[in-house]
Amino acid sequence: GAIHRHRDMVATSQHYGVETLGVRADDICFSAAKLFFAYGLGNAMTFPLWSGATAVLSDQRPTPDSTFAAIERFRPTLYFGVPTLYAAQLQALEAGKRDLSSVRWCVSAGEALPAGIFRRWRELTGLTILDGIGSTEALHIFVSNRPEDSAAGTSGRPVPGYRARIVDEAGSDVKPGEVGRLWIAGDSTARAYWNNPERTASTMRGDGWLDTGDSYSQDPDGRYVYGGRSDDMMKVGGIWCSPFEIEAKLIEHPKVLEAGVVGRSDPDGLVKPEAWIVLKQGAAGDKALEADILAHVKQGLAPYKYPRWINFVAELPKTATGKIQRFKLRAS
Repeated sequence: GAIHRHRDMVATSQHYGVETLGVRADDICFSAAKLFFAYGLGNAMTFPLWSGATAVLSDQRPTPDSTFAAIERFRPTLYFGVPTLYAAQLQALEAGKRDLSSVRWCVSAGEALPAGIFRRWRELTGLTILDGIGSTEALHIFVSNRPEDSAAGTSGRPVPGYRARIVDEAGSDVKPGEVGRLWIAGDSTARAYWNNPERTASTMRGDGWLDTGDSYSQDPDGRYVYGGRSDDMMKVGGIWCSPFEIEAKLIEHPKVLEAGVVGRSDPDGLVKPEAWIVLKQGAAGDKALEADILAHVKQGLAPYKYPRWINFVAELPKTATGKIQRFKLRAS
């Protein structure tokens, strides 16, 4: 586990909770992520305690039905979810309206929020999802979109109290627009892992910098754009390729609910993208739909990025926080 100081909870509550999100005493916070995750701990405990706000705690598994029921009953002003849950909630909203009128802002973390989910959520609910990236090592979100400054498909800008760099394999800053590894420094970063000096040395890089293990670039406006986990990147035709970019394009298809992409070797030993897709209710995973999905992807991505294999499955393997376990897809 990551070793944190008591003051780290104050830092995240002030820098993200108050200065970024604007949590105040009359807010009601409802987090689909539970208290045993760093994201949920801030959302549902430290932020409300620091700001004098109210927290809604639920022991139910977060599903579209359970979360919508809690929102309608307890009327939260701030709702904290994760991308896979927002995708499932969108499917439920397409079947019938729910009362989200109490919610001022929605927040997403855990994995990067695809632009398609961001746009569709705003179309159906009128609400903006503020996407950000955080980690257990930083205790909460350190780069985020803001109520007054948000853009689909980006993680936003560094939260007050934090600095960010995008570096190459040698630890030098990359050129603007290039993809590299995201390092961050700030008031809540862990100083070490408990009894794990090797991992401490590879992650805590000196002078307060922490290697997040995520690939990022910056857009022309200086916002940080997610490129995938560094260990999930695949080289296709000699060019590094992000599975997240392909997944984001796949879920823009009207019949796709979720998608996971990994690299797979073809008969010649060359790595190509392979997609695992969960369809929306009522969609049939046949050859006609497969062809339609491929045509959709080819319209928006470079030719080498389209999936060479498509597998329709009932569900994707995920962690308890909703992250896709791509290593299990690679082993399938």
